[in-house]
Order: sequence, then structure tokens, then C-alpha cells
Amino acid sequence: MKAVRFHRYGDSDVLVHEEVARPVPAAGQVLVKVAGTSFNPVDVAIRAGHLQEVFPLTLPHVPGIDVAGTVAGLGDGVTGWSAGDTVVAFLPMTADGAAAGYVAVPAEILAAAPRTVDLADAAALPATGLTAWQALFEHAGLRAGQSVLVNGAGGAVGGYAVQLAARAGAVVTATASARSADRVRGHGAGEIIDYTAAPVTEAAGRRFDVVLNLVATTPDETAALAGLVADGGVFVSTTTPAPDDTGRAVRTVRVFARSDAAQLAGLVARVDAGDLKIDVAARRPLADLAAVHDEAVTGRLAGKTVLIPA
Repeated sequence: MKAVRFHRYGDSDVLVHEEVARPVPAAGQVLVKVAGTSFNPVDVAIRAGHLQEVFPLTLPHVPGIDVAGTVAGLGDGVTGWSAGDTVVAFLPMTADGAAAGYVAVPAEILAAAPRTVDLADAAALPATGLTAWQALFEHAGLRAGQSVLVNGAGGAVGGYAVQLAARAGAVVTATASARSADRVRGHGAGEIIDYTAAPVTEAAGRRFDVVLNLVATTPDETAALAGLVADGGVFVSTTTPAPDDTGRAVRTVRVFARSDAAQLAGLVARVDAGDLKIDVAARRPLADLAAVHDEAVTGRLAGKTVLIPA
């Protein structure tokens, strides 16, 4: 089969589209024929070697932490899945990923794929959808009637966060550029702050029960965003951490998303019910993965990109 691998850490040119052996599922694993994987910003940091201490890899490594595909084989002891089932998963960071024709996946992290979208497009759901869900409801404890600011709503995690918060009955304010404002508003944001026109901390004009930061920020910018949290509220960030403000009882959390099959199944049910939209900006052949990394690094990649094996 064909796969994209890197044999050493470095720039995007270390990503090689090459012939490799098809994986054999071990006990407790499912072999999945890949319909699609997706690009995530963390892929760049892992490939560049910046996260070796956090996510130690065995090289060569196949990237791709999202998978959507079809069950092609079962390892010993696996029950509940059959050949031909369509599935999705958020894969372990340190295992070989889904930038390949086939991938071996731990059975316990699989969820049935959505029935109402193209199977390849379903690869745009697992990692980012779970990040949004866990940030809002596990870490922030968001409830109906609360106010939430989603900083970075134009991105993939932000799009899901706006939708999930709005469906939960929260009052959503979102930051977005003019390019993505209509889409974010359609997801349920009641107010859009154009961060290109004025600093978010100046334009907001008030405080929020929850601030979700999805943008890489300096320590000063992070502190200013945390200052937008109301007394007793929560500041949640997937990027730069912030210290707790004990004087105002503001709690701060840095999110590291994890795979959770039950939560992913819940997101899939929302997709099939029409309550959660999967946005895919581009569908590219898997052989384009190095170019996708380049475009992400230079700021030319907009929206969620799905990679499809030949």
C-alpha cells in the first residue's frame, strides 16, 4: 500500500509518499481501509520534532490522527465490529496514523461513522470535534444561559465549539475574520468580533462566563483574554496556558484532547440528526500532504483539509 511517512524530523520535505507493508491488526485492533484522514496543526509540530518529549515516536512514522474508513480485518479478541462497517476514530498520537491506505486501530476507540455525510469527509470530525466538546463541557462545564467567547471560531475546532455551545443554549460571541464570519454566524454565534479590525479585548466590551481560546497567543495576550472572564468563570485554552486568578475565582484550564469513543459516537449522532455540521474546505489526494503542511506553515491553508488515499 501507499503511505506518507517521515524517516527523520524536519521540514515538510521529510514527508515521503512511498510503498510500505500493509499493517496486520494485533490483538484488540481493527484493520481499517482508509477513506480519508485530515490535517491538524499539531501534525506540523510533531513532524518538526518539537513534541518529541510529549509524543515520542518510532521512526519512520505515518502521521494522521483522524481516520474515517471501512473495517477490513479484525485482530484476536475483537468483538462488536464486522468487515464492511464504516468507522471513525481519533488515533493515538504516538502510533502510526491514517496517512496511508490502511491503518491498525485499537478497537476501543472506534465509533460508527456518520451515515449522512461522505465517508472521507467524516475524517474532519474526530480530533477537532472531541477537542471542542471536552473544552466546553468537561473543562468549562458550560451550561444553558451562560455566555461564552470563542476566540478563533473560524478554525475547525472553533466551528464545532460555536455549534455545540449554541445548541446547548449558551449565548455565543465569536471572533472571526470577514472571510469566515457568515459561516460562523450560521453555526449559531449571536455576535461576531472581527479581530482584524480591533483587538478582541477592546472590542468585546464585557466579560463572559467562559472564554475558549483556540489561537496561539503571547503571555500578555493570554492574560488580556483571561481578563475577559467574569468573576467565578473559566478560561479554557488549547494553546497558551494562563494562571488562575484566585482573587476573582477565575479558573484556567489548558486542554489536551483525548480519544473517547462514547463522546465521538455522541458527536456522530448529532451529525446524523442535523445538529452538527462538518465543514470541509478542501479534499486533496494523500500525495499532497507535504504541500498541505507547507501551506499551513505559511498561513495559506484555510479551513479543514481532508486527505484521500489513491
